[in-house]
Amino acid sequence: MAALLKTSLGDVPLLGRGKVRDLYAVGDALLLVATDRISAFDHVLGSGIPDKGRILTQISLFWFEKLKPIVPNHLLTADVKEFPAILQPYCDQLAGRSMLVKRAAMFPVECVVRGYLAGSGWKEYKESGTVCGIKLPPGLQDGSRLPAPIFTPATKSQDGEHDENIPYSAVENLVGAQEAAELRRLTLKIYQRAVEHAESRGLILADTKFEFGKIAGGIILADEVLTPDSSRFWEGKAWKPGGAQPSFDKQFVRDYLEEIRWNKQAPAPSLPDEVVERTRQKYLEAFSRLTGQELGS
Repeated sequence: MAALLKTSLGDVPLLGRGKVRDLYAVGDALLLVATDRISAFDHVLGSGIPDKGRILTQISLFWFEKLKPIVPNHLLTADVKEFPAILQPYCDQLAGRSMLVKRAAMFPVECVVRGYLAGSGWKEYKESGTVCGIKLPPGLQDGSRLPAPIFTPATKSQDGEHDENIPYSAVENLVGAQEAAELRRLTLKIYQRAVEHAESRGLILADTKFEFGKIAGGIILADEVLTPDSSRFWEGKAWKPGGAQPSFDKQFVRDYLEEIRWNKQAPAPSLPDEVVERTRQKYLEAFSRLTGQELGS
């Protein structure tokens, strides 16, 4: 089973390649294609994870549908049979891993929400007792549940480097007080809905990030939603504050790269088959646990 690392759609205009997604212009719409690329420590690795792009896309589609009562989204269709004629020769590449979406004016912030202390939040808390300037109670541990979910926005990285946490006041300066308040409200409301669903599946949604845009004056949800690439999903039964939690993401990849003492500089290494397959199984498990479905052939 080969991983799809790069799409090639002939004369369809390529707008850019991110760490995972390739973006194309299709008339008035955009085509988002999730490849099987995987990144770690801000570098795209030499190996992909077979089916990862399909898994991410199908999870996003599941959440877009579930979250419609809260916020509209940018999806036009994910059915390749409904794609424009210019895309039909490439259906084999696109099936299951692509979305035709409306163009939106995107907000220049990552809308991050945390219900648990982990990652960069834990790092800042150890140093200052705060996350994005929000004061938290003393005595919390790595993996602790927060008294209430907090909105901890970040800048969108334009150069592939780390996003930078920013205070809420910076969001107000970027987009205005009214829209900053609405982004925070939507982020917290979506998170609460997702937490309830995850818990019903035996999972903890520790934190996640959303991207929003505007179409015809209204705020819409865009990009990917509540996938293992944008979210920390933990095994509920195994949760124990005081260290790293068993998670549904690329932890096997990070562990391997630490083990071989990679210097985190380009070129990024390739992964052994065992790490690729264990990571693929984690993504597949996340998909089946969240959606109650199995990934189609």
